[in-house]
Amino acid sequence: MQTFGEHLRSMREKEKLSLRDLSVSLKIDSSLIAKIERNERKPSRKFIKQTALFFNKEEKELLNEYLSDVIAYRILDEEMDTEVLKVAEDKVNYIKTKSNG
Repeated sequence: MQTFGEHLRSMREKEKLSLRDLSVSLKIDSSLIAKIERNERKPSRKFIKQTALFFNKEEKELLNEYLSDVIAYRILDEEMDTEVLKVAEDKVNYIKTKSNG
């Protein structure tokens, strides 16, 4: 289990890339990538797409990794129980049904 930032760092290190190498390839400032790896900054959707293409990963995989971070941190910030995830899942199904009906 990893955060998006930890996953990004793992992919970069597996390819033996420095922050500088990755920043040049993605045309993004290395300090921004470092902050994303440390979970201090949130990646943009564009960054996730570029990263997926660069590392030959499914964009959906990386997006899921990022969005799960957003949800987890929000639950922690609100000091909520994971029960809220079941309620949210039910609500998603309700909204899908309502919008398709």
